[in-house]
Amino acid sequence: MLNQIAAIHGTGAAAGGGTSYESIATTTLGSAASSIQFSSISQDYKHLQLRCLTKTSASGAPYAMQIRFNGDTGNNYAYHRLIGSGSAASAVATTGAAQASLNYMPTATETSVFAGGVVDILDYTNTNKNTVHRTLGGYDANGSGYVTFFSGVWLNTAAVTSITVISESGTNLATGSTIALYGIKG
Repeated sequence: MLNQIAAIHGTGAAAGGGTSYESIATTTLGSAASSIQFSSISQDYKHLQLRCLTKTSASGAPYAMQIRFNGDTGNNYAYHRLIGSGSAASAVATTGAAQASLNYMPTATETSVFAGGVVDILDYTNTNKNTVHRTLGGYDANGSGYVTFFSGVWLNTAAVTSITVISESGTNLATGSTIALYGIKG
């Protein structure tokens, strides 16, 4: 499913431009964990892409999957959330955050349901601008769920060398959550 989403979503590269994806690393959680981290990321690609199947181990309202770059926990992130639930749509903008949101995830009570999402991290080695990302994602929980488009910026011009994905509000990512990191040659 994620490969189909990735093909539809694209990477921002020019059409027919010979873009290739290379698998860098994949992590699947054998037990609930506070984060998934990719470190020592090669600087040999134009863009990065995360392909995610995630959920939170918490109960209650859906929680957002969130991202931090290079271990930065300062208030150096801003992001937008566009969310559709099938019955309503909403938009949220946040600045001065300690991480940026990527996608909504189903909760532990929604058994066997994971959110799918594709995160493009654009020009991650360019030290002349801030790093931006965008996510197309969502999930269906037998009639409920969300479709999301999130975008964000890390207000730092450093090249991205590590990525940490966490669950909102200190909750854990659930067992079976999988994130694959790809490098995109342009």
